[in-house]
Amino acid sequence: MSTDSGAETVARSRALPALFGVAVAALLVRLVALGGRIFHWDEGRVGYWILRYHETGEFSYRPIIHGPFLPVVNDYLFAVLPATDFTARLPVALVGGLLPLSVWLFREHLRRDEMVALALFLAANPLLVYYSRFMRNDVLVAAFSFAALGFVVRAYDTGRLAYLIPAGASFAAGSAAKENYVVYLACFLGAAFLVFDHRLLARTSSGESARDILFSELPATIRDRLRARGAGSLGYGAIRYAVGVLGGVLAFLAVFVFFYAPRPDLWNALGGSAPMLPVLEAGTVGAVSEMVGSWLGGGHQSHEYLPYLKDFLETFVYGAPVLIVFALVGIVVDRYGVVAGRVRWLVAFATYWGVVSIFGYPLATDIQAPWVVVHAVVPLAIPAAVGAAFVFRSGVQAFDAKDTVGVGLAALVLVASVGGVAAVNVDYWNASTDEDKEVLQWAQPENDLKATLDDVERVSAANPGTDVLLYGTHPPDSDETHFYVSNESNPLGGPSWHSRLPLPWYFEGAGVEHTSSAPDANVSEVTGDAPPVVVAYEWDRAELESELDGYVARQHAFKLWSEDVVVFIDEDALEAANETQV
Repeated sequence: MSTDSGAETVARSRALPALFGVAVAALLVRLVALGGRIFHWDEGRVGYWILRYHETGEFSYRPIIHGPFLPVVNDYLFAVLPATDFTARLPVALVGGLLPLSVWLFREHLRRDEMVALALFLAANPLLVYYSRFMRNDVLVAAFSFAALGFVVRAYDTGRLAYLIPAGASFAAGSAAKENYVVYLACFLGAAFLVFDHRLLARTSSGESARDILFSELPATIRDRLRARGAGSLGYGAIRYAVGVLGGVLAFLAVFVFFYAPRPDLWNALGGSAPMLPVLEAGTVGAVSEMVGSWLGGGHQSHEYLPYLKDFLETFVYGAPVLIVFALVGIVVDRYGVVAGRVRWLVAFATYWGVVSIFGYPLATDIQAPWVVVHAVVPLAIPAAVGAAFVFRSGVQAFDAKDTVGVGLAALVLVASVGGVAAVNVDYWNASTDEDKEVLQWAQPENDLKATLDDVERVSAANPGTDVLLYGTHPPDSDETHFYVSNESNPLGGPSWHSRLPLPWYFEGAGVEHTSSAPDANVSEVTGDAPPVVVAYEWDRAELESELDGYVARQHAFKLWSEDVVVFIDEDALEAANETQV
């Protein structure tokens, strides 16, 4: 429970307008030109299946595309807004932009300047900004889990167990975003144990008995809190606590089932035309079983650890250098009681959580992906806020003492930090090239491809038949098949549908009719009656150029490196389409 004075409470309350201001700025940073970057491979994969769900009304949890939060939410969103890159990314951008407001939940444990600093880190960290502008689940699960923790902390601070209801709902929303909610739960429990052990060790080191603390003082404290909750009655207090915890559990289950229950089975059950029990089972036990079978027992972690750790640390250093420096400062000053005269459990908790995330996620993740680093950035933003606020206060104190050297040093550190964060954000803004490969994932096409796809969409709108031919191929020195799918009505029936991504998102959204050719097909026969657009890998460019007379060829990076595609567009068809659009 909080023991703050009224003056401290008033001082903290003044931070609330600043948090709102930071959140507004964070939203603007995330929403401006949100659709400017072309979809990443993974965005295209998930986006395509969202479009199919939106079209058919049929959806069930598929672990390989992670949780159902984005498909369910974007299905509603696409009912009122066009299905564009901007709209698809909007839920992540909104959640990421509003994350700084959750800092208010920790107000009993942070000073006013620390709260503002924490909000700024959550709003402006380059990794959080970039992946808040990305239709992926990592920022979602991080934000919802952080908020859930805040509601639990608030319930503890105030004794108002009603806070467990939004805690349960928020954690369930994070659970619906991505399966690593299990990792968050493990981190929370592990960090809580370490904080408890730390405090117990501190007391026993001063001569107190661990036995007395664990078996006398702790039970007595619990009984006192139950009696206080039950107006003097231990039993009534226990019941009220049980009801509060039950409310949180029920809120979690309600949100969890809403997202994980298959569609349209859920609506049929709610409408009375189908039994509810199978739907509840599919949305709880069934979903968890699929998650365990795929992500815990599916071999996704069968990789060498050190290369993944190196990749993680490289992204961390490039994407959060300012946060790292201030986090180290914050850990030190809080560890030795420089700020509060004691070790604050929230700072220690976040430190343990962040450090475990740094060394744990390279083991838990299935691919080398920069977005997993956000799961270390969020917890370490707390000690970073402590460190930044400490430097700021040191500068203010130096100013009051007319210490020009101290003022200069503090100003230099803070100005350099702000400038560094701004410069990195500008550099990564809608980035899509290998110049930023430390923060971007490999399967990101270059942005110039987007303008070409706009032309393809215009040609398709004016063309009465098949619009696009995807030229099937084998990569050099490989027997893999790219682009060719034997049955276009069942794209996953072929071996190479994923090699097309993110094109299916754009083709499906624009209603582009497309087909593909087998890799061993004769090039003259394939191109003899070619549609107005042909898409091929760059290694097939030479043999196609000689056959596609009257087509303009545009070559674009399809990944950050080592993979280009060429889009051939019939010049007459493009000219006619442009005239029609005018």
